[in-house]
Amino acid sequence: MAPWTRLALVPLLAQAVTATPVPDAASEDAVQLDQRDSVPEGYESPPYYPTPYGGWASDWAEAYEKAQQVVENMTLAEKVNLTTGTGIFMGPCVGQTGSAPRFGIPNLCLQDSPLGIRNTDHNTAFPAGITVGATFNKDLMYARGVGIGQEARGKGVNIQLGPAVGPLGRKPRGGRIWEGFGADPSLQAIGGAQTIKGMQSTGTIATIKHFIGNEQEMYRMSSVLSKGYSSNIDDRTLHELYLWPFAEGVRAGVGSLMTAYNDVNGSACSQNSKLINGILKDELGFQGFVMTDWLGHYTGVGAALSGLDMSMPGDGAVPLFGDSYWGSELSRSILNGSVPVPRLNDMVTRIVATWYKMDQDADYPLPNFSTNTEDETGPLYPGALFSPSGVVNQYVNVQGDHNITARAVAREAVTLLKNEDNILPLQKNDSLKIFGTDAGGNSDGLNSCSDQGCDKGVLTMGWGSGTARLPYLITPQQGIANVTNNAEFYITDSFPSDVTASANDIAVVFINADSGENYITVEGNPGDRTDAGLYAWHNGDELVKAAAAKFSNVVVVVHTVGPILMEEWIDLESVKGVLVAHLPGQEAGNSLADVLFGDYSPSGHMPYTIPRSESDYPDSVSIIDQPFGQIQDTYTEGLYVDYRHFINANITPRYPFGHGLSYTTFNFSNPSMSVVTALDTAYPAAAPARGATPVYNDSIPAASEVAWSSTTFTRIWRYLYPYLDNPESITASDDYPYPDGYTTTPHAEPRAGGGQGGNPALFDTAFSVQVNVKNTGSRPGKAVAQLYVELPSSLGLDTPSLQLRQFEKTTTLVPNQSETLTLEITRKDVSVWDVDAQDWKAPVNGQGIKLWVGNSVADLPILCVVGGDCSFQ
Repeated sequence: MAPWTRLALVPLLAQAVTATPVPDAASEDAVQLDQRDSVPEGYESPPYYPTPYGGWASDWAEAYEKAQQVVENMTLAEKVNLTTGTGIFMGPCVGQTGSAPRFGIPNLCLQDSPLGIRNTDHNTAFPAGITVGATFNKDLMYARGVGIGQEARGKGVNIQLGPAVGPLGRKPRGGRIWEGFGADPSLQAIGGAQTIKGMQSTGTIATIKHFIGNEQEMYRMSSVLSKGYSSNIDDRTLHELYLWPFAEGVRAGVGSLMTAYNDVNGSACSQNSKLINGILKDELGFQGFVMTDWLGHYTGVGAALSGLDMSMPGDGAVPLFGDSYWGSELSRSILNGSVPVPRLNDMVTRIVATWYKMDQDADYPLPNFSTNTEDETGPLYPGALFSPSGVVNQYVNVQGDHNITARAVAREAVTLLKNEDNILPLQKNDSLKIFGTDAGGNSDGLNSCSDQGCDKGVLTMGWGSGTARLPYLITPQQGIANVTNNAEFYITDSFPSDVTASANDIAVVFINADSGENYITVEGNPGDRTDAGLYAWHNGDELVKAAAAKFSNVVVVVHTVGPILMEEWIDLESVKGVLVAHLPGQEAGNSLADVLFGDYSPSGHMPYTIPRSESDYPDSVSIIDQPFGQIQDTYTEGLYVDYRHFINANITPRYPFGHGLSYTTFNFSNPSMSVVTALDTAYPAAAPARGATPVYNDSIPAASEVAWSSTTFTRIWRYLYPYLDNPESITASDDYPYPDGYTTTPHAEPRAGGGQGGNPALFDTAFSVQVNVKNTGSRPGKAVAQLYVELPSSLGLDTPSLQLRQFEKTTTLVPNQSETLTLEITRKDVSVWDVDAQDWKAPVNGQGIKLWVGNSVADLPILCVVGGDCSFQ
């Protein structure tokens, strides 16, 4: 989501640029939109019309039946109201729809973020997504989702804008990779699905985002000066990497989806008919509703025809001018026939059905906070020239015991990379010297930087709309001081010249690397790490080297948004311990101290690769800085991102994906594999027939339904309404210039579709692998078993040699205790996307498939061969 709740709007002026240059008949003064630059040959986005109807999935049938009974009795104004935001700053939330009070449907409140409730009070600042991914713990992924959902509900948020599974992390300098769960589609998919299930168990509607290809922050949006970049992705790469976590989110029943700002293959994501109509709603069977990112709505009719269901925050090209691509203009489009009535009915039905699906008709709270101010009272519509005032913040405490979950997530994410001479865990009587501002707090005060848009003190999260205010912060300094009295603190990034070092001293050096969303520039970095690169901020490398030159025992603690280079100091003789604590949220100090002093063994694993040099990555994953003309960001590396690339290029990283040490040791034994559902055909069996969808009277409604004269309320200037002056003058026309390829004749059902997430047969368990894990060390701890698939060359496609497909984590095992883990692999997990057949293809009978199990992508001692046995390598 974009962040213009607090910032200047100048860069957004004249944002009327469209991927398919269609004059917008929804406006009486249609503007001829600029043509897009040509995308490379073979990457064009084909048209896909019309939008498939929702409601055919059996587990959504009851919600759609309820929605149908409401929608068929709605006026045109009520329908348009629910599809269009009321405008930026036009309510308590970062976005809100209009309402349909006759049916008990209030203004629906939409609020950030993926890690907590943004811009409010008495909330929890949970660890970021990348931290959650590092836990490799499905139970904690779910529990954090429950906590976020409970807090959203408690604040009256109908639609919480998370989780984020895009970006995937293709670009290591990308500003928002920390909001997702890691640089692997399966890790992202499992993290996203568990979060969705947890959030929606509370009745809060989750929003999976950003769909799709938003892999860098710079030039993501279209403006009068530039056009948002085009992410040019081939069909197979799209399906096997970037779409994978979205498919699992849909399969988990996610209620809403947010489109990205950028183009994909030359067509803007918010009106890309192939992506929304063809892939999301037809192939993946998505039953919920699709919204724009904030101010990422570029045309009226074109977006509606392409499958968009909700415009957020509702404004047109220039915010706060009181106009919209939808709102009254959507009413006009219905009356003049340019948007078919069935399309509007489906939009509204999807929204109302999702509201019913989450039981929000049953005493769901109204918003009790304001994203616009921390004051108790203030204007109800801050964006209006004149606004009524009232109580806007009730300061409802929704934290519950979520600090326990937050601390557990942050603790289990702590990843031990290096531990020479068993320097860790620290002893309470060790003589410690602590260095770095990252060990302390923000010297300007807690939450003094809007949306965490600075790097001061311990890095708890990146910056931007994916943040939340910290209700409190336990810094590493506090966490360590709570455990030992033998620590001296030097909260500075310049190594003090007067520090003395004895042979028994241990220096603990804190460094970090930050990034965030593009609307804030921090220390020269406009979201992406353009200036800092992959190096530590605030001369962190120099701080480590200075400590290493004086102390014989050094432990480095890293808080980082993503990959960071360690080569300047990692091999220094005195650097004996390295911990990556990721982005821990409010419990930063407690969670770290839990691990530093050995109350818990570290059990985190790296959710991305740590390289030796930035040049080890493919050139195509660099940040593109091209201020004029549309950037063509072509994914020439294909499937080879992160560890897939390092293996394929035969480059040994500093630390591989999945790496993580412990204070104890574990032994894997007795591996076995069983066939659960035979792969007796290359392609899955045809999906069962879809159920019925709602049927309506699709005639154009009476113009009087959107006439101002029929209303009796006081108009708020700049508030977005569905009403028109003199709507009776609008007549239907048959000469609207629809996009190339537009049709009202439905496509045949995709052979890869048929259920939520795709053909249900794709998710049949094909193989089950069991492995016994024993704690063979002297301390309690948890182990993670990671399963990677190696597909045979007989499929005839260039495929990464190893791909993570499943993982499981043990409970806490005391010394000599064992636990058997079961890792289940689906048909889809061992399939490739057949571009010609437009279906998922697996080796018949699993012939040639190898399943590798171990501690990281570079440490896989167990090999199970389909048709054979499991053995140790």
